[in-house]
Amino acid sequence: MGRGRAKAKQTKVGRDLKYRTYETDFSSLERELRANQSAQTPEDDEYSAYADRYSEDEPGDDRGRRYG
Repeated sequence: MGRGRAKAKQTKVGRDLKYRTYETDFSSLERELRANQSAQTPEDDEYSAYADRYSEDEPGDDRGRRYG
């Protein structure tokens, strides 16, 4: 009992999401993404000092590779 009101609400929300049209501002999205990329530098990364040390391209490092 009492499921009818909840189901009606879910149906209403589902239809609203299905049929609503969104106006996406792609230029604003692009500016936001570019700002995030330029703000993040390798010096800011706390693990950048370890990147070269644990690189997979080191000679003799066969960990994680499969031979077939």
